[in-house]
Amino acid sequence: MTIRRIVANIDVASVAEVQKFYTDLFGLEVIMDHGWIVTLASVQIAAVQISIATEGGSGTPVPDLSLEVDDVDAAFSRAKMLGHDIVYDLTDEPWGVRRFYLRDPSGKLLNILSHPG
Repeated sequence: MTIRRIVANIDVASVAEVQKFYTDLFGLEVIMDHGWIVTLASVQIAAVQISIATEGGSGTPVPDLSLEVDDVDAAFSRAKMLGHDIVYDLTDEPWGVRRFYLRDPSGKLLNILSHPG
């Protein structure tokens, strides 16, 4: 058996508010919209991964979602410009990622990261 896709589902009170957050900050595009559910996607092909953790590393809580971006510094600047509350500052971690945490409008903890190099 081959897994073709894993989709993260976020339970929200307002689909439009959370959709705007992900499209404004990450440039994701709407690929399906039934009103009660909207699916956003990137044109990039991503590997299927599931992380299982007891902590988020460096003493942080386990994030609900991890989003790898090509330029974490640009994502950090954009998040601050859009007024999003950063809950873990931009940090170079000892295991080789540069990342920060913020919460989406539904309260989900997001780990935004890049692998420098």
